Amino acid sequence: MTFDLTKMPETRGKLMKDASLAPYTWFRVGGPADCLFLPADEADLASFLAALPKSVPVTVLGVGSNTIVRDGGIEGVVVRLMGAYWGQVKIDGGMVRARAGALDLNVAKAAAKAGVSGLSFLSGIPGSIGGAVRTNAGCYGSELSDVVTAIDGISRAGQPIHLTREEIGFSYRHTDFASDIIVTRLHLQGTPDGDSEQLADEIAAHQKRRAETQPIKDKTGGSTFANPDPPGTPDARSSWKLIDAAGCRGLRVGGAMVSEKHCNFLINTGEASAADIEALGELVRARVLAHSGVDLRWEIRRIGRLQAN
Repeated sequence: MTFDLTKMPETRGKLMKDASLAPYTWFRVGGPADCLFLPADEADLASFLAALPKSVPVTVLGVGSNTIVRDGGIEGVVVRLMGAYWGQVKIDGGMVRARAGALDLNVAKAAAKAGVSGLSFLSGIPGSIGGAVRTNAGCYGSELSDVVTAIDGISRAGQPIHLTREEIGFSYRHTDFASDIIVTRLHLQGTPDGDSEQLADEIAAHQKRRAETQPIKDKTGGSTFANPDPPGTPDARSSWKLIDAAGCRGLRVGGAMVSEKHCNFLINTGEASAADIEALGELVRARVLAHSGVDLRWEIRRIGRLQAN
């Protein structure tokens, strides 16, 4: 532990020392957090950060869908914005305001129920909306930058932050805003002219397509590598095709395996360590580079300390 929890002011959320993080990730791997904080709301988070020594690192973990937590755990404080409060979605006309812990699927469903079109694609993105905006996640020809107008957040010093779309700095699977800003709420613009039943059908179709083409019932983290070319690029290359062409479908390292169903997905077959999964990803990158000359970029976050030998 890098600081004394007993010297921190009382919080309304949960504060836990040496908390296991594996249950909070879709891969079900990884070491503990020195400290895990589940804030009750923005005010609770802001006051905690303001009192936390500046030398203590802070890491945000959402639903853990796009993340490898390394076996040595995470130094400092891990902040997890999950639960009923952080999952709230409110709709006013075509404006959808979702707190960072809201699942992408739930945001899509709430918009559809209100007849707000333009957000159904979110149902194809695993995880929470806060994590999705950080990487400008997307699928089915749309991405967060198409619908986000602004975000609210809290700085490492505990100060409120509001960033417009231009200040966020969107690009393909990337944003430019400061890494120490914790996103707490998103403002998404849809169109209040949709038919609820039709939008619900769109979401159902997206879910069916995911089930047919992706290993959603396995312990996986979602799409592993960003496509080399942004959407709309002529002759755009797909990561999964490059991985397949390099002979990596079904490739294994320890308990980790490249999915047979969709080879841009890595799977924990049951006994994998975080090191197995990360090593498999690096082996895939090396084989693709040797075969096609393409240096694949990780889309999955890899955070924390390597396990000491």
